Amino acid sequence: MAFPGAILPAWGYHLNYNFAEVGRFFLFVAAGVIAAAPAGERVARKNGIATALALGCGVAAVSLAGLSQTGPHAPWWWRAAGLAGVGMGAGILHSAAFRSLSSLYDREPAATVNMAGTLFGLGSFAMAMIASGALFVYTPASTLLLLAAIPALGAGLYWRSASAAPVPHLERGVAEVLNDVRSPGAVLFSLLLFLQFGNEWSVAAWVAVFLVHRVGVSPETALHMLALYWLALTLGRIAAQALLARIGHGALLFSSAFAAMIGSLVVAFTNNVFGAWSGLLLMGLGFAAIYPLVTEKIGHRFPDYHPGFFNGLLSFGIMGGLVTPWILGYLAGQWGIQTVMLAPFIGSFLVLVLILLLWLETKLTGSKR
Repeated sequence: MAFPGAILPAWGYHLNYNFAEVGRFFLFVAAGVIAAAPAGERVARKNGIATALALGCGVAAVSLAGLSQTGPHAPWWWRAAGLAGVGMGAGILHSAAFRSLSSLYDREPAATVNMAGTLFGLGSFAMAMIASGALFVYTPASTLLLLAAIPALGAGLYWRSASAAPVPHLERGVAEVLNDVRSPGAVLFSLLLFLQFGNEWSVAAWVAVFLVHRVGVSPETALHMLALYWLALTLGRIAAQALLARIGHGALLFSSAFAAMIGSLVVAFTNNVFGAWSGLLLMGLGFAAIYPLVTEKIGHRFPDYHPGFFNGLLSFGIMGGLVTPWILGYLAGQWGIQTVMLAPFIGSFLVLVLILLLWLETKLTGSKR
């Protein structure tokens, strides 16, 4: 999932201003995730989790290998098709991996989300560092083939492993999904997830291109800064887990949202490397605790909510966050690249407002905790 934002400099998009085309790449990734996630659910349910994991890895490996044949001068839709395949592999893997963690999530939601987020962040950090090597050490084609070998190995290992028993999960009908719309709390929670995922992914998708255009750093430095963002997000989730027993969850939640807002403003308006480093560090640490804490404090009120199952209004909120980088591509084309870093500030402010509204709605409806 971190691949599209990290590979853009290797494809030469730090040198041009065709931001709308870049935005379309993220749209194709999101479309692949949304289209393939239900298939991953069906395969995991009927054939076992290991089979679904092998399928997701196989689709990702083939797509990355295909992308190795699309250089910077190839038509953009070739790369878009490959990125859609990467998204499909990610969607299948997402469904299978979270299905395997469903029982653990039911017992310890915040800890499970933190664990998954930590491993996800480490992988994203590694992706940014590998992509930086593609600029001066390896060619983009060889880097993509190296990346394709990783899920290919995973596909072989999962295919040979014993298939785990499918994990049951109740699928919801259309009437139940529509019933969520009549719940103000569910709508607010869905909007909060939409905005928070959009905040995190708008930075991950655009920051490398933004820093080259706005601050004037080299593409390699920009990718190292992207890696810092992922590392801060990862270490922040680990630190948040340790702080939960010592600091009030409400105070940690609000301070995290404020840190993200300040970091977004610093990055959006800085013209030097120190400001960019500082702002990205603040954003990563600020974003880190928001989603796990919101899930712990509010997620229990919505029994249909599960981060790995794509059904219900709340899951549409999560998936909606994936289209934010696409929208920002068009906005950047109209109003300038600075738009992509102002969006997380606005999004973080709205997240803060929604947290307050959810707290108020909980008090008015008499919901516990």
